[in-house]
Amino acid sequence: SSNMEDDVSLKFHQQLLLIDENLVAEDVAALKFLCTDLLPFKKLESVKSAVDIFQLLMAEEYLNEQDNFLLAELLYRIRCHSLLKKLGYTKEKVQECLHEKGRVSPYRQMLYEVAENITNEVLKDIIFLLQNYLPKRRITLSALELLILLEKQGLLTENNVQMLEEVCINVSPDLLETVNCYKRAKVSLPQQENTLPVKESSLSRTRDIRVVTSPQGILKLKTIRDSMQRPCEKDKRGPEFLVSCCRHVTILLNKPEVLKMTSYRMDGQHRGFCLVINNVNFDGSLQERKGSCKDAEELERVFTWLGLDVRTYTDLTSRQIKDLMQTWQHLQDHKDRDCFICCILSHGESGAIYGKDEELVSIRMIMSHFTARQCPQLAEKPKLFFIQACQGKEIQCPVYVEADAQVPHFSSMQQSISPSESIPEEADFLLGMATIDGYVSFRHIQQGAWYIQALCSKLQLLVPRGEDILSILTEVNEDVGRRVDRLGTKKQMPQPAYTLRRKFIFPIPRDPPPS
Repeated sequence: SSNMEDDVSLKFHQQLLLIDENLVAEDVAALKFLCTDLLPFKKLESVKSAVDIFQLLMAEEYLNEQDNFLLAELLYRIRCHSLLKKLGYTKEKVQECLHEKGRVSPYRQMLYEVAENITNEVLKDIIFLLQNYLPKRRITLSALELLILLEKQGLLTENNVQMLEEVCINVSPDLLETVNCYKRAKVSLPQQENTLPVKESSLSRTRDIRVVTSPQGILKLKTIRDSMQRPCEKDKRGPEFLVSCCRHVTILLNKPEVLKMTSYRMDGQHRGFCLVINNVNFDGSLQERKGSCKDAEELERVFTWLGLDVRTYTDLTSRQIKDLMQTWQHLQDHKDRDCFICCILSHGESGAIYGKDEELVSIRMIMSHFTARQCPQLAEKPKLFFIQACQGKEIQCPVYVEADAQVPHFSSMQQSISPSESIPEEADFLLGMATIDGYVSFRHIQQGAWYIQALCSKLQLLVPRGEDILSILTEVNEDVGRRVDRLGTKKQMPQPAYTLRRKFIFPIPRDPPPS
């Protein structure tokens, strides 16, 4: 019995370590904030990693082998849904249990949502308004750190959010609505109620992320323009926040000006670096990705033609991928470049790709290395990521076509991670996925992946015409859709998600296209 208990304890601690390895600095900061009502300020100040938080929660008996729901709730609230399966949960299961087991107070939830939706510009305005209440020695503050400072001074409490209201009135009516929603719920809910309903498709969370999904049809820019003429029925905040929702198309746009936006500067002496990670061979049961070398070669040719300095890496383990991202994150040469591009070719699951060692690496973690805070040399510059990998279960494929999916069937606990959950919560990112979440992507074992071949083909065709990247990706969707239809039985539809603030247009190369 003692040995069995030791085994359970060891397995539990191994789970916690795995979760820690998949959390980035922003996630740790969010966890600290959400635990503020559960753990003393002083102890939280010494936290450097997620493991430190887990230790504190275990010491206070909030977390143990028999009851890990609090950690599941925390991961759910910071949108790390892919990690829930490590604890034996799904997103839906957590949602069901929140009403009864939730420990994060509605007050803390409200503050976290406010912080998540404070942009850098709004944060500067808030700090200016509150400068008399803030320590002079502090040069930079995150939104979460700012709220903690106000709480420490007693200027913000569960029963007094007046200062926060006044600030929001001045800088953001939308943030004010979040505060007012909390106040209304506080009045109407009984005292023992400690969980606010989580808005599953919260506009306030995804406002700056545009996701285009169209598995059974092609999305044209006209569709976007047409949708902008009609106010959203569900959203009462008027035409500034529009959502066009139909069965197979979802578009999130924050302002009509998105279609009239200016272009990113692409006139520097050096265009930028392009990483190509090509995982072909794997250590265990995952099949060799035949045809992938053709994709890597084609990407190298096309992006070199577009002026990028292409670096190709083959058969990297999960650790090598993480180390490589850290290396490129700290590269000083980015400051003289216009943009950054990363292409990853591998097997995958929802929201993640496989290393050669068959360990998953979260796409969100990969991209988070290049946020403005983590990589200031690329701040306000476009960062494009293209992923050729399955995002769901394997299906039967015709001869000469393989799916970039895991060979063994996926666990029923597998999480569904949309591109909008993978992309960092700040501007200037684009994530191009070979397929929508939950589906396989296809790769011809001789000709290469449908998505990568279509991407390279359309770049060569449309860059010389001056088309921007979103228009090009729309054409890629159409191309891939046609290829699937010709086979008659299998479908694939790429899915881009982006937070670009301007149009991204490659300068027209002097030389003719490479093929």
